[in-house]
Amino acid sequence: MEKTMSCTTDWSRLATKALAGEEVSSDEALAVLNAGDDEVLPILQAAYEVRRHYYGRLVKLNMLINAKSGLCPEDCGYCSQSIVSTAPVSKYTMLDKETLLAGAREAMSRQAGTYCIVASGKGPTDRELEQVIAAVREIRATLPLKICACLGLLRDDQAERLAEAGVHRYNHNLNTSRSRYSGIASTHTYEEREQTVALAKRHGLSPCSGLIVGMGESDEELVELALALRELEADSIPVNFLHAIPGTPLEGAERTPALRALRVLAMLRFVCPTREIRVAGGREYSLRTLQPLALYAANSVFVGDYLTTAGQEIEADYRMIEDLGFEIERCAL
Repeated sequence: MEKTMSCTTDWSRLATKALAGEEVSSDEALAVLNAGDDEVLPILQAAYEVRRHYYGRLVKLNMLINAKSGLCPEDCGYCSQSIVSTAPVSKYTMLDKETLLAGAREAMSRQAGTYCIVASGKGPTDRELEQVIAAVREIRATLPLKICACLGLLRDDQAERLAEAGVHRYNHNLNTSRSRYSGIASTHTYEEREQTVALAKRHGLSPCSGLIVGMGESDEELVELALALRELEADSIPVNFLHAIPGTPLEGAERTPALRALRVLAMLRFVCPTREIRVAGGREYSLRTLQPLALYAANSVFVGDYLTTAGQEIEADYRMIEDLGFEIERCAL
């Protein structure tokens, strides 16, 4: 096993390695997570060398709509919409086409390039899928937006129909490592999640899969998950930070400190240098005043609210991007 890097490490060597197309090792990734707080800025500088090479100073904006809330038979410990949650969340069936279209127009007004249609549940019924497809077809015909769907586990025919309707991307997060997964959910498996991402990719949908930081995982488990996402060839990696909600099994979990959150983002940039790294749910809660620093490793961010928690005001996001000297990436279909 390689020796963990010390505080005298030249972190730019990881950037050089990533830019040369060489895979960063598990020990090198672990060293980033194990680094002291006084190393965060040098680590971010190195991560930014990689981010700038592939994405320049552009920031991709994404907006999601909670298309079906609650009513979920799964027992995911982090989720306020699950069957085991007692959190007071809205419960409704799949939104109608007009409401989904209104969400797409709102995404455009926020300068988002990708609109994410997210639904609770193990997987969509054929009727629910048809509702989403009808909305996607009209969105694609009228708005210059990329569409990401996140509807749970898919069958082959469902993935094919989504691709034919014009969905660009399919999201299904691994969330945590294979070795830890059974402690987070028991009503489905880690393997089922992997298979869904692979299925979407086979049908021409860009694979999107990420994680939730702060569910009690070890540094080694985080690295295990990062390497799995690299192996899965996820094009987009949303990084969520657990915002523990009262009424969920993980209520009371400690907030991920901002400096640790930044190390996680940098580690993912080194491990998956060419991929879109997106700061997602919990960024306001975990990163707090250090949110702008996240964009030195990540190149993408959600704007607006999340599934059951509120996001930062859009004007604050615009100011953050402007103050960094970055610019919003325009959608290119």
